[in-house]
Formats: sequence, structure tokens, C-alpha cells
Amino acid sequence: MFVFLENAELFPLPEHWWLYAVFILFVVVMLAIDLGIFHRKAHAMTVKQAAIWSAVWVGIGLTFNIGLQVYADFRQNHGHGPLFEIEPLTLQFLTAYVLEYALSVDNIFVFILVFTYFGIPPEYRHRVLFYGILGAIIFRGIFIALGTALLQIHWIVYVFGIFLIATGIRSFIQIGGDDKDPSGNWVIKLMTRFVPVSNQLDGDKFFTVQNGIRVATPLFVALVVLETSDIVFAIDSVPAVLGVSNEPFIVFTSNILAILGLRSMYFLLAAVIERFHLLQIGLSVVLTFIGVKMVILDNIWKAAYDVDRFPIGYSLLVIVGSLLTSVVASLIFKKKEEINPA
Repeated sequence: MFVFLENAELFPLPEHWWLYAVFILFVVVMLAIDLGIFHRKAHAMTVKQAAIWSAVWVGIGLTFNIGLQVYADFRQNHGHGPLFEIEPLTLQFLTAYVLEYALSVDNIFVFILVFTYFGIPPEYRHRVLFYGILGAIIFRGIFIALGTALLQIHWIVYVFGIFLIATGIRSFIQIGGDDKDPSGNWVIKLMTRFVPVSNQLDGDKFFTVQNGIRVATPLFVALVVLETSDIVFAIDSVPAVLGVSNEPFIVFTSNILAILGLRSMYFLLAAVIERFHLLQIGLSVVLTFIGVKMVILDNIWKAAYDVDRFPIGYSLLVIVGSLLTSVVASLIFKKKEEINPA
């Protein structure tokens, strides 16, 4: 069984660069297949298609988790040990994957708001999300590399932890507030000031020509707004995932695989996401818990049991339990608008 040492890496980049390369190649191939074959022509994704793609991406994530464990066991035992023993490696990836998937729900609320504001038809939304996810993958890789490097400085753990606690509390306080008006977004103001922007769409084009001038379409502005929003979300989610695993390869792969499934999850949940009005409470609890874990629980567990951190299995139970409780509570305690529709 693996022993996880503080700040130890099971898959250091210089030795396992090929693992990163193979994973990135897989992501590129899947994105090429997605855009070049299944979404070659602009069309609105149905709920059935979204459900199928969501199942595919989750299946890929779970299969990858098993494959990672098999490879790690083979490396540890030279092929002679138990291959499917549940070990911290499996739970670390699964916990990070579930956590990132859950935190991505916040992105869906922003997607709905932005698409509605810009009047983006359903058939063009996948194109915007595709390139938005592509940019998100690049920025997440940068953020994870920076976060991992910063964690080599021990006290940074407490900075991340306190930041997550503050974020969770602030998110809880803001629950039930008025929706933000995208017209006040600084990105939109900056773009309309320095970049010529058309008031009308031109099919699925990001740029078009009007009166001999090349201008951006609302589709491109929506893409930029979503991209900058994801960067803001990454400031919360990357430290949170680093709070459950300090192995860069696990953090990177779990983040990317969760992001890849975000597009289909949007089309699956967009019509019903408002029904889960208490989910924000669950997400606030999760962020606060991860922060408390980094600042307090890990130290308590290390002092009491001489292990590096709070058990990852318990963390997974708290995360899943908080999310399921908020979802069930949302279905039981409906919003007033649902009980007494206007």
C-alpha cells in the first residue's frame, strides 16, 4: 500500500512526462472528435444527447481512475500485488473529481445568465462552450502548476485554507441575492470600449465584417465573458482540489476530466438547475469544510494519529453528503415561486 508523504509526488513530471503527454493527447483527440464529428454542424443538443454525453464523460473519468490505480499498483508491486485494492490514490482522484464537478455547477448558473443576456440560440451554445472549455483547460493547467509550486512553502497551506473558509462563508451570505446584471460586467465594458462589436449575430461566427470593418459578434463577447468567469472560479476550485490532494497529476487530470464533462452537464441541467436552489448551501459547506480541513483537521489528525492528513475517505463522505443533502432539501423545500407560480 502506498504511503503518502507530505508534499511527495508519486508521478514527478521529469520521470513521468509521458503520462502527462498521453493524457493531453487523449484530451486533444476527444475534443477533435467532439467538434469535428459529433458537432460539425451547429445544432441544439437535446436532453437525451446531453445525458448520453454526461454518462460517457463520467465513465471516462471513472475508468481513468481505475487505470491510474492499476498502473500505480503495478509500479509499486512489480505486477505481483493486488491490483484493485482501494487505496488513497483512488480516493484522492475520486474526491478531487467529485469536488471539481460539484464546484462547476456555479459555472452553469453563469452560462445561463450570459447566454440569456446575449440572446445566444441553443444551436450555437455548444460552440461557445467548446472554446470556453479549451481555454479553461489551459488556464487550469497554469493555475495548478502555480498552486503546486506554492504549496512547497508550508504556510501557504494556511493561506489557501483561510481563503476557502472566507469564500465559503461569503458564498453562503450571498445566497438568495439578486442575479447579477451582465451589462455591468467589466469585461463587456472593456470590450465594447476598445473592440468594435456588432449588435447582431452572424450564424456561429465569432467575427464578421460590417461596412468593410471586421467586428466581433455577441458570440465572441459571450465567449470572453465565460472565459474570464472560469478564471475567477478557478481561484476557488484549484485551491479546494489541492486541499484534498497534493499530487499534481491527480489534481490536473481530475480537474480536466471534470471540465470536459461540463458542456454536456450544462445542456442536461440548464432547464432544471433553478429547482436546486439550495445547492449553493451545499457548495458553501464544501468550500468551508475543505478550508477547515487544511487549516485545522489535517493538523489534528497528524498530531493524534501520526498521519499526514485527515482521511480522504471521510472528506469524500462529507463532500458527497453535503451535496446530496442540499439537492434533496431543494426538492422537498421548494421555492415560493414554484409553490405559488405567478
